Amino acid sequence: MTRTRVALLVGAMALLASVVVATGVSASPSAASITIGWAFDTKGDMAPFDGPALAAAKIRVTQINAKGGVNGRPLKIVTCDTQGNQAPRAKACARQLLAKKPQVIFTTCDVELAAPVVQESINRGLLTIAPCIGTDQMGPKRFGAKGKLAFSFGNAAQDEGSAMAEYAWRRGWKTAGIGTNTALIYFRNVVEAFEKRYTQLGGKVEAKESYASFGGAPVSAAVNRLASKKVDVYVTSTAFEELPAFATGFRTLGNNTPILNSWAGDGTYWAPKSPEVTNYYCVTFGSVFGDDPNAAINTYAKQIKAGTGGFVGGVSAIDGVVTAIKRAGGSTNGAKLAAQLEKFKNVPTISGSISFSPSLHTVHGRQYRVIKIDNNQAHFVGLVKAKVVPKL
Repeated sequence: MTRTRVALLVGAMALLASVVVATGVSASPSAASITIGWAFDTKGDMAPFDGPALAAAKIRVTQINAKGGVNGRPLKIVTCDTQGNQAPRAKACARQLLAKKPQVIFTTCDVELAAPVVQESINRGLLTIAPCIGTDQMGPKRFGAKGKLAFSFGNAAQDEGSAMAEYAWRRGWKTAGIGTNTALIYFRNVVEAFEKRYTQLGGKVEAKESYASFGGAPVSAAVNRLASKKVDVYVTSTAFEELPAFATGFRTLGNNTPILNSWAGDGTYWAPKSPEVTNYYCVTFGSVFGDDPNAAINTYAKQIKAGTGGFVGGVSAIDGVVTAIKRAGGSTNGAKLAAQLEKFKNVPTISGSISFSPSLHTVHGRQYRVIKIDNNQAHFVGLVKAKVVPKL
């Protein structure tokens, strides 16, 4: 998939996000609003993930405001475009949002790319949220003591990789070849967790190769080496331009072994027309194909024409912040909200039950959707949940 094609897609997503109204009719229009500053990417690699999350969050804010807001206060989203998440631009974006005196800051869906915004926000003492970062780094582990203010409504990579292993074992895929994209810690942690849980279940990893996005080791070489090993499934966690190359590389070699990817490989926007993607699986927050078992997810997906299931995290994050504010007695103080979030235990959201802890500020215990793509056509094929969260 070319960057030109990605640009066309993300441009459409940005336009969609911009036209969805951020606020609705509040029961107390004179009450001071609760402002959420949202730094998101409209042009870079994270745009297919950030755009749907923001668009869905705006719809949810409108719904909440129409019912009176939060303790009579309307929610308001103000945005800033990180334009690819280069550090200087992301930092400037954060400062632009902070000048508007928000009570909460939302950021992009990868912790390494989000770090400049997160740092600026937590230094101001604000609760800082990612709708879909998929690593336990969004918290004290990455950002130290001030990281107590940082949370993600994405999946802990350990949990996601473990769920993938559970699904592979359930399918009878007892041998695996692993391709690790070393570019992001999320990619690395997912496959590490997969391997740990998979071998605990009795699976055997017959081959391991590495590649990298953003100009690193080529994915084609890794695919060629993996394809030479006869296994039941090839496993990776990847996105960006390496995704179509991994998903179709085996097929061009005449190898039709199943491929299993993480949420990073959700959607079909990336699928090339030739060769078509087939016998490919991924786990995700929710199906964007109108067949999710939760009707509310199908409604949101249709409204925003979502490209990936990450939009579910946008809705869940808004609901999570609202719950924290209410439990804090209406306070929007960052430390007080963070203390409430750390107490979350099976809090219901559109994406299922949400739990955090003082040490793990990313969701674990979520029930994942499994999506299969054959001939570029995708559909929901099942649910899976991690029974064990491996320590990495």
